[in-house]
Amino acid sequence: MSAAVDWLRTTTPGLLVLCGLAIAVLLVAIIKVKLEPFIALLLTGLLLALAAGLPVSQIVGTALKSGDSLLETGFGSILGHIAVIIGLGTVLGAILERSGGADVLTARLLALFGPKGAPVAMGLVGLIFGIPVFFDIGIFVLAPLIYVAAKRGGRSLVLYAMPMVAGLSMTHAFLPPHPGPVALGGLLGVSLGWLILMGLVCGLPGFVAAGIVWGTYIGNRVRVEVPDEFLVRPERTGSGPGATTAPEPGETLEKSPPSAGLIGVIIAIPLVLILGATFGTQLLDKGSKPLQVLTFLGTPAVALLIAVLVAFYVLGVRRGSTVRELSEITADSLRPVGMLLLVVGAGAFFGKVISATGIGDALAHTMSDAGLPVIVLAYLISCGLRIAQGSATVAIVTTGGIVAPLVGGHGYSQMAIALIAMAIAAGSIVLSHVNDGGFWIISKFFNLTVKQTLQTWTVLETILSVVSFAVSAALFAIVA
Repeated sequence: MSAAVDWLRTTTPGLLVLCGLAIAVLLVAIIKVKLEPFIALLLTGLLLALAAGLPVSQIVGTALKSGDSLLETGFGSILGHIAVIIGLGTVLGAILERSGGADVLTARLLALFGPKGAPVAMGLVGLIFGIPVFFDIGIFVLAPLIYVAAKRGGRSLVLYAMPMVAGLSMTHAFLPPHPGPVALGGLLGVSLGWLILMGLVCGLPGFVAAGIVWGTYIGNRVRVEVPDEFLVRPERTGSGPGATTAPEPGETLEKSPPSAGLIGVIIAIPLVLILGATFGTQLLDKGSKPLQVLTFLGTPAVALLIAVLVAFYVLGVRRGSTVRELSEITADSLRPVGMLLLVVGAGAFFGKVISATGIGDALAHTMSDAGLPVIVLAYLISCGLRIAQGSATVAIVTTGGIVAPLVGGHGYSQMAIALIAMAIAAGSIVLSHVNDGGFWIISKFFNLTVKQTLQTWTVLETILSVVSFAVSAALFAIVA
């Protein structure tokens, strides 16, 4: 028995078996037992640490001091990096939604592209509005506008919905301030500026292939009508999924809607500031005054805070909202964030344990022997976790923890590490099916059967994943 335990804890094959068993336990706990991912990740991490023979003092600290323990540093290191960013991003999205910004943006793009270009317009709506809001919130807000556009166009709901959800999915997977990319920034030690740049470079081709090309193709072949109960008008309350958001394109819940240009400027503020700091680091002298200013303003938390304050004023105070009303919007938007942060923190702890056991070094050894590039390994691990348990966030933070030790010692540039992060993000959205909450949201909100959801949404996510990974892998081969 002792020899078997030693083999598990000290040899490369044994450590790989231990890692595989830990991931299997994690997946069984989430999929079969239906345990909350936060609890499952925390429990599996503790069990793995004990099974690997790590000292209790290293795992949880002592009765007098626990600040250096894997438990606290695993949670603290990542949450200190992402909590403020995700919180501010959530508040910004809520203000944009409540102001009627989504409605105005949709109406402007529909008018610009015309009836034939409506699917492209809806894709751009999802892409632009998806930057500051979470995926599911974006669907809740934009679905009623999709219903009206499809009804007016007299064509399948799928033709209008797929480009929009492709835009939402792309931004959610690849661009800060969404949880996955932000978490990867902390886990892999890469700046959000590089993540934004590589997210756009890798994600946009995937969006075009999945949302525009595939969305148009499948939208002309899968006919789905808009049920009457899904259409909600300002003068009545319906029972459909969009019953709480009533406006048609061009109308909002506000008497004086903001302009589409204003909404675009507010969304662009944090992106421009963060990218300014990234480029400033490359172009300006270290320690110079302009670089210090750009670095301060381009710190993600500061950049998002500026955008939130601008939104508070131009979309709130200037339009008659009180500070109390804005505070209520802020509080309401932040309530769902707690569990998300706990899942990310627990995933980071699980990754920290994997690193401490030496499994990361064992994986690096195996990978070099097999000749498998790190970016391919990262994608495959992320794909496996995504397909098995459904959550993109769990797939990202778990894969990030496993891959981080492989990235740290190779002297990769920030661009190369950002491309590895994009490969992980791409893997986390592949093959969405019945164990993914997003699958059922798409099915419910767009009147799709399970078969139709597999034909449309599942294939769309897989195309977005594969194309985006192909771009990231090609660029990595050039720069690494």
